[in-house]
Amino acid sequence: MKHKAKVLGLLAATLLASSAAFAGEVRVMWYSDGVEGEVIKDLLDRFQKENPDIKITLDNVAYKVVQEQLPIQLEAGQGPDIARVTNIKELASHWLDMRPMLKDAKYWDDNFGSTLDWMRPDGSDAIPGFMTQLTLTGGFANKTLFDQAGVAIPGEKATWDEWVDAAAQVSKNQSLPAAFAIDRSGHRISGPNVSYGANYIAADGSPAKVDDGVKAFGSKLVQWVADGKMLKETWVAAAGSTYRAAADDFINAQIPFYYSGSWQVANLSSKIGDGFDWVATGSPCGTAGCSGLKGGAALVGIKYTKNPNDVVKVMEYLGREDIVKEFSERTLFLPAHKGVVDKGGLKWVSTDKNVAPALDMFVKSAGQTLPAADALPSWKWANAYYAALVTRLSQVMAGEMKLDEAWAKMDQDIADKVAQAK
Repeated sequence: MKHKAKVLGLLAATLLASSAAFAGEVRVMWYSDGVEGEVIKDLLDRFQKENPDIKITLDNVAYKVVQEQLPIQLEAGQGPDIARVTNIKELASHWLDMRPMLKDAKYWDDNFGSTLDWMRPDGSDAIPGFMTQLTLTGGFANKTLFDQAGVAIPGEKATWDEWVDAAAQVSKNQSLPAAFAIDRSGHRISGPNVSYGANYIAADGSPAKVDDGVKAFGSKLVQWVADGKMLKETWVAAAGSTYRAAADDFINAQIPFYYSGSWQVANLSSKIGDGFDWVATGSPCGTAGCSGLKGGAALVGIKYTKNPNDVVKVMEYLGREDIVKEFSERTLFLPAHKGVVDKGGLKWVSTDKNVAPALDMFVKSAGQTLPAADALPSWKWANAYYAALVTRLSQVMAGEMKLDEAWAKMDQDIADKVAQAK
């Protein structure tokens, strides 16, 4: 039965992501953090009415499918025609270079140029797609819980220790399971690592060994779990480098402080409603700064498509300034389009009083990121580093190994990834 289920699962994945077989067909693989799946469907429906000769199939899939199944399909020379991805740099060799087919490549260079290196092979001038949004890691506090506990929300330059201690006071007062949670993600803890002085990149561009900055914050995470301050289940209820968000725990008012990122704003707004008041906090400070980590999701063409010209037509439509502006306003995402940003005047589509201040806080925090964090989105070994961090720290939290052993395992995991790639 297990063998049969595995075969059926692989078959389903292959059918889902197979390249368009006929001219005029474009298959889009899409995942959502919030309401963006509804918005992209509306935009693509409008495109199809204007372009009836192109049939678009929108496959809304779980983020896990994009992270774990898509890379396997791409290695086999298969996949959708367009995909929304976050594993951008590492898979850059699979993206379609649209530059020769674009009507106005300069428009793309001018408006998306600052992030194109995030999604193309080193040294290339390819235009594979565009960032559907910029993201920034940062925290959220349940203001209602803080108020009920009579605990002041920490100030702008508060440290990680101060935030955790304050949240622990709230948790104790309100009889909550834990003080806070961080998504089970090596990406999510990298801004904090950098805030304690971490640098992942060696002088030659190769991965550096885990340093004192990584060890400083990693040790804190392990201790906070041991003390019952950090929600243990978020990290130990999954294996390997599997991603696990703690958004539902925050939404259900089980933790007063949650560290995730700007992409959660729409999700929190839609699910919390008027249940409680919440605020974005920026990133707590370490010894080197108060850095989050920039990033985002990219919409890219897949080079194995049988219909590259149709793919480019769809991408040109979605990359238009007016469409990017509308998408950003409706999804509550920070735009990655220079023209939209420079002109300003974004009208966030939300009646939630918590939304605009939260987005404004993320915009402000974007100016506080440190150089070691800003270098990571375009670094090809970033995901190898993230995977090693989350895998080994989780094992320490679960009692499967000691911290000293974990640091050495991380270095070996990363070295193995580099060796496999070569």
